[in-house]
Amino acid sequence: MMPTAFNKTAVLILLAAPACLAGPATNALASGTTVDTGGVPSTPVAPAGRPAPRTAALATWFGPGFYGRRTACGQVLTPSVVGLANRALPCGTLVTVTYRGHRLTLPVIDRGPYADNGAQWDLTAGAARALGMADTARIATRVVGSARNTPTLGQPPAVPILASTGGISAG
Repeated sequence: MMPTAFNKTAVLILLAAPACLAGPATNALASGTTVDTGGVPSTPVAPAGRPAPRTAALATWFGPGFYGRRTACGQVLTPSVVGLANRALPCGTLVTVTYRGHRLTLPVIDRGPYADNGAQWDLTAGAARALGMADTARIATRVVGSARNTPTLGQPPAVPILASTGGISAG
């Protein structure tokens, strides 16, 4: 039964492909224009209505030796910061990272990696911990949008006073 289901899907995709290709060129890539990324070379953006392609890449993580220092995007690195570094994407670019069934959307907050192992991504220790990543690993990535780059980008939300007092009002 599996080959039949696959063949039906393949036929539907092949039948739909010419209709998709015949549509008007309405996005920046199709029209030959460039996307302004604030002085950083842009990466291709997926056409409207379609997700950006998912790519597999090698990733490392960084942290303890850099705590207390500012990232290239202006954030102070702490153990709780979740973000990633990339050499080409602008600060604030949102990237969905998938690793062994865990998925997390992270902002670009730094430049790197600079290890000589071919890695394209460098995750903060907080992001690596949240994904269950303990060592250099292959991850799947997809650029999904952007956020305004601020000094607090990648910081976890503040803990409300009621939560830190066990639900008893401090006032």
